[in-house]
Amino acid sequence: MEQAIPVILICINLAVFFLYGEDKRRSIRGEWRISERNLLLAAFCFGSLGAFLGMKHYHHKTKHWKFRILVPGMLLIQVVILAGLFLMGRLY
Repeated sequence: MEQAIPVILICINLAVFFLYGEDKRRSIRGEWRISERNLLLAAFCFGSLGAFLGMKHYHHKTKHWKFRILVPGMLLIQVVILAGLFLMGRLY
């Protein structure tokens, strides 16, 4: 199971990256948007790297304080958690 965790994390982060891109596309077209709550929830579910990269790549949600503070904060916390699990031998 431990070998699947990096693959799962990559998939989650790719999905979140493209989710931010989809919301940007909808924003440009004036279509129904993905809620900020759902975008932040996706980042919270270990998709913060994808959210951070999506914000930078698509230039999306970069002026909203919630995203400027919470997404990098979640990324930092998630990196610490994953590094701790790796160092404890629970994540390979």
